[in-house]
Amino acid sequence: MRAVLCGYYGMGNGGDEALLASLLQMLPDDVTPIVLSGNPDQTRDRYGVECCDRTSPLAVFKALRRADALIWGGGSLMQDATSALSPIYYAGLMKLSQWMGLTTIAWAQGVGPLNRPLTRWLAKQAFSSCDGVSVRDRGSAALLSEWQVPFVLAPDPVWAMESEPVPGLWNLPAPRVAVNLRTHRLLTPDRLALLTRALIDFQKATQTYLILLPFQKSQDLAIAQAIQPQLPGVSKILMLEDPQTLKGVFRGVEMAIAMRFHGLIMAAEEGCRCFALSYDPKVSQLMTDLDLSGWELSQLPTQANQISQTWIEFYANGDALSADQIGSLVDRALMHRDVLQVGLKKKEKAKRA
Repeated sequence: MRAVLCGYYGMGNGGDEALLASLLQMLPDDVTPIVLSGNPDQTRDRYGVECCDRTSPLAVFKALRRADALIWGGGSLMQDATSALSPIYYAGLMKLSQWMGLTTIAWAQGVGPLNRPLTRWLAKQAFSSCDGVSVRDRGSAALLSEWQVPFVLAPDPVWAMESEPVPGLWNLPAPRVAVNLRTHRLLTPDRLALLTRALIDFQKATQTYLILLPFQKSQDLAIAQAIQPQLPGVSKILMLEDPQTLKGVFRGVEMAIAMRFHGLIMAAEEGCRCFALSYDPKVSQLMTDLDLSGWELSQLPTQANQISQTWIEFYANGDALSADQIGSLVDRALMHRDVLQVGLKKKEKAKRA
C-alpha cells in the first residue's frame, strides 16, 4: 500500500518535523509513504522516503493517482487563525482524495480555531468522510462530537517519538538549561526585554549554561541571536533540524523554559523540568493537563526580578513529570498508531469483500 502523507512538512518547523518523524515511526511496515514537502530534497535525505513538492498541483495529483491512501499528518492544519488558505488547501486535498476513492485518515489533529463559516463547513465535510480520525486535545474532540464524527482522543504523538543523542552535548558545561522563545504578537519588544533581563539574573544566580534552542529558524533564531550577547555567562545557540536530535537535547538539560508546544512535550517526555510561556490555547491546555508551571504571555509579571525569582525557585525545587506519568502519556499516544492500522485495513477488507 502507498500512502501520501500531508502536513506542514519541509517548512523548517521542528514541531511539524517531529510529527512527521512520529508518523513515519508509527506507520505500518507494509505501507510505503510519499511525503508532500515544502523541501522535498531535504525531507528525502533526512528520512529516506519518496517526496514531492506540496506546492505543485501536478506533482501532488500524480502522487495521489499512485496512492491507496491519504493521511493528514498531525498538528493544527485545520485552522484559520493564521490564514483561510490553510484549511482550504488541506480540506481540498482530503476531498479530492475521497473523490478518487483513497482511504483517508485525519491523524493526530488539532482542529481550530475555525472562525469563518466557509472553513468550518469545509472542515466538517472533510472529517465526516474520513476512514479514521484521531485528535490530540479536548477542544478538537468537542468540535468533532458536535459534528457527530467518530474519533479517538490521545496525547500528541510526539510523546512517543524516539529521540537521538546530540553529539557533543555532554561536553558542554553543566548544569544546563534550555530556552526556547519564538516570535509572536504577544511577545512584544517590552516583554522580550523583560524576559532577557530575567534570564540574565537567573543565570547569574544559578551559574547555569544556557542553551538557546530555536525550533524554527525563521521565527526563533533572531530572538536567540538578540538574547545571547546580553547573557553574562556561557551559552550556546543550538540550531538542530532533525526532530529526534532536537528532542535528544532535553536528555542533557536540568530545566526548560519554552514557548513552543512541542518543545514542552519533548522536554517533559525526557524527564526535564518544564516552565511554560503560553502564546496559544494549545500551550495553555497542555499546562492545565500536565499541571505545568508557567505564565500566559498576556499575564507576564511586569518586573524582571519577579520572573527570575520564580525561575530560580522552580530550578531549585520544581518537579519533572514522574516516570509513571510519562509512561502513561507515551502509551496513550500510541493510540494514534492504532487509528492508522485500523483505518488502513478498513479499505483492504472492503476491497477483498
